[in-house]
Amino acid sequence: MKLREIAARLGCTFTGDGEVEIHGVAAIETARPGELTFLTNPRYRSRLKQTQAAAIIVAKDFEELPLPTLRADNPYLTFARALELFYQPPPFPAGIHPTAVVSPTARLGREAALGPYCFIDDDVEIGDRCRLHSFVAIYRGAKIGDDFTAHSHAVVREHCRLGNRVILQNGAIVGSDGFGFAQQEDGSYYKIVQSGLVVIEDDVEIQAHACIDRATVGETRIARGAKIDNLVQVGHSSTVGEHTLLCAQVGLAGSTHVGRNVILAGQVGVAGHCEIGDNARATAQSGIPNDVPANQTVSGYPAIDNRLWLKCSAVYARLPELYAELRKLRAELDALKAG
Repeated sequence: MKLREIAARLGCTFTGDGEVEIHGVAAIETARPGELTFLTNPRYRSRLKQTQAAAIIVAKDFEELPLPTLRADNPYLTFARALELFYQPPPFPAGIHPTAVVSPTARLGREAALGPYCFIDDDVEIGDRCRLHSFVAIYRGAKIGDDFTAHSHAVVREHCRLGNRVILQNGAIVGSDGFGFAQQEDGSYYKIVQSGLVVIEDDVEIQAHACIDRATVGETRIARGAKIDNLVQVGHSSTVGEHTLLCAQVGLAGSTHVGRNVILAGQVGVAGHCEIGDNARATAQSGIPNDVPANQTVSGYPAIDNRLWLKCSAVYARLPELYAELRKLRAELDALKAG
């Protein structure tokens, strides 16, 4: 495909040779002749000297470059759309595999596709154009909207509610029991029935082996457009706001309430009954034991304002030196007192 055609399809302006043939998209470090790459972070400008890419996507105000250039308001989004010009997932035609088990009381919409050994329990409702890969299990009474995709070994438990265009990656579990146990007099634990459910709104993606626990009573809710990464734990009765990102290995204890457009980076842990305000950010491995106000960025454990944490981190690296100086000053002070 010629660069000129790609620019037209992506709505970009271009400079340089529009007749360059492009046959793929790659990262700037690995791109080969004939491939399109992108650059969004000026810190990586030095990599332009080594790249073999035939053309590059950059921001509209980026400096002039010697190689053919596509310019866009949002280079990363344009890169994502360019990928779709050269790669499409393998087709999964409609039809029900003979090994799939579908209850006679289940209702599937038009153009359903069920792979080998899928299980659809009683009173399940799934909308049009669902794609269920092998070994997907949908428990009794679950209700799911249109354009649902579930990859192998994903599970939707009983009575959960999923909206339209929800994607479950491999091994994702929606509606597993919340961690609810009452201690008895002999020290053993009595299991509390998890009678609630999980509600997943439209356009949510839950990635591999993430678990969304059902509520003890009421509901756990993931709002529209939220994206949940691999190995994330969302505890019972929690809520996650619209367009929030929970990155890999984030853990939300029960009854945590996360606002809209929040980003919790990898391995962030949040204690139960905390409130995370809209547009808040938590950097990787932060531990959050208390509420976080809207629009604040926090770091460390216990999580504090990111700017203060950076100062504390700088001091922490100098602690041995500062301690040595302190001991020296104490020794000099003691000598003065003795004299």
